[in-house]
Amino acid sequence: MSWGTELWDQFDNLEKHTQWGIDVLEKYIKFVKERTEIELSYAKQLRNLSKKYQPKKNSKEEEEYRYTSTRAFLATLNEMNDYAGQHEVISENMTSLITGELTRYVQELKQERKSHFHDGRKAQQHIETCWKQLEASKRRFERDCKEADRAQQYFEKMDADINVTKADVEKARQQAQLRHQMAEDSKAEYSSTLQKFNSEQHDHYYTHIPNIFQKIQEMEERRIVKIGESMKTFAEVDRQVIPIIGKCLDEITKAAESIDHKNDSQLVIEAFKSGFEPPGDIDFEDFTQPMKRTVSESSLSNSRGEGKSEPKFGGKSKGKLWPFIKKNKSPKQQKEPLSHRFNEFMTSKPKIHCFRSLKRGGAGPEDFSNLPPEQRRKKLQQKVDELNKDIQKEMDQRDALTKMKDVYIKNPQMGDAASVDHRLAELGQNIEKLRLEVQKFEGWLAEVEGRLPMRTEQPRRQSGLYEAQNTSAVNSCAQDRESPDGSYTEEQSQETEMKVPATDFDDEFDDEEPLPTIGTCKALYTFEGQNEGTISVAEGEMLYVIEEDKGDGWTRIRRNEDEEGYVPTSYVEVYLDKNAKGAMTYI
Repeated sequence: MSWGTELWDQFDNLEKHTQWGIDVLEKYIKFVKERTEIELSYAKQLRNLSKKYQPKKNSKEEEEYRYTSTRAFLATLNEMNDYAGQHEVISENMTSLITGELTRYVQELKQERKSHFHDGRKAQQHIETCWKQLEASKRRFERDCKEADRAQQYFEKMDADINVTKADVEKARQQAQLRHQMAEDSKAEYSSTLQKFNSEQHDHYYTHIPNIFQKIQEMEERRIVKIGESMKTFAEVDRQVIPIIGKCLDEITKAAESIDHKNDSQLVIEAFKSGFEPPGDIDFEDFTQPMKRTVSESSLSNSRGEGKSEPKFGGKSKGKLWPFIKKNKSPKQQKEPLSHRFNEFMTSKPKIHCFRSLKRGGAGPEDFSNLPPEQRRKKLQQKVDELNKDIQKEMDQRDALTKMKDVYIKNPQMGDAASVDHRLAELGQNIEKLRLEVQKFEGWLAEVEGRLPMRTEQPRRQSGLYEAQNTSAVNSCAQDRESPDGSYTEEQSQETEMKVPATDFDDEFDDEEPLPTIGTCKALYTFEGQNEGTISVAEGEMLYVIEEDKGDGWTRIRRNEDEEGYVPTSYVEVYLDKNAKGAMTYI
């Protein structure tokens, strides 16, 4: 079946049909474009969804992802991110393999169609011109024949008329002959034009038009094949990502199967285990005895009775109810004489201890003494590991700069060796500070693990009453927040037990004798003391030392009678006076 033979007279309809075919192709291109936009939008929404539920760095959520169930959820989020990536691949492949390819093909198709129909119109115009020439030759032949007949009739009429001269008759005869000759010439021309037209017409309808229509038919069939191939590609693009999407779903299934409820339960124990023993039985207190009742060792109150021996650190009271019940002061404690409170105030350093045990500018104790022993050990170990990593990083930088300096020394043209000295000095100072921090945290860690004896406080002024009743309060603000029998206490402000209510003794407290100087120091660097208990110093400034570093990295200094505070030990060079009074002070 050929359009050239079957549709030789349907030029206009073929023109409309081929235009419709191009419109269909463009409609399909638009469809694929919208599909790619949907895929991109879907992928974007999936990525945003995955990102929305990803754990935030350095947040509590990140710690929760140590459980197998939350790790499985995190794996699901990651796989959904990969799943979204496959939809992006679908969009990209459809854009490049279908949309882009068909767009170029449509442009070529329009040019080809325009060329074919231009040739068809040209052939039609040629046959129409030949037809017009034939019509003109025919009309001319008809006119000449009629003129020849009229000339012949006029000659016969003149020849029959006896009144007409011979000259007129001869003239009429010559005119008739001329007209007959013109008619013969027109006849010959008409016959030649007719033969030519018939030949052109045959070629037009049996050669030129069939060839042109055949090309148009082939063009249209190629368009149909092309749109079919594009539809196959449309399906193949989806089919190509199905295995990868299947892998994503398999990984989600695998993550779900990896959930271990027993392991998660164990992690809960490790996360919240306090390390305390459950409280034992409470001893019976016999109130029928006439003697004065004393507070039992297993009582929840922190007795301040006179004559009570100093409690031991590290022990555990069998009857301790601390983890669940807060202690209340006994009436005896609430009505304690003001002189005892004065002695307590004079033998304590609450601000100093709390300053040392709290992070500068932080909300919790630096030594994590607000946590149960087991949790505190984990936190301290984590802090030591972090500090060791920081030390290794600083040492790597120092080694790299040292190598660079050696290269500069050997090859001065590459750089100035002195230019790295300042940075090397800074790195050395940083390493030294970090090592001091490590030593400090390792000391606390050793105390928790029982490798070292618990640090005890030796106050400068000590009364028997204070030693008996407030040892736990001092320790709570110092390195370890523990109760006198070694148990952990959750009291957030035992420091308040050491504070004296506003009384007439306040003025006398303000006049407390300042600590004696035990040496001098020189500020190596400028320090901005912005936190409570610190003091600002300028580089090169000379100051008095009133309390040396006790292992926590801070030295207490004095500028004058009114200005004193703590500065980092690494920021000053200390010159101690070995004979100075008060050279040994408590921390």
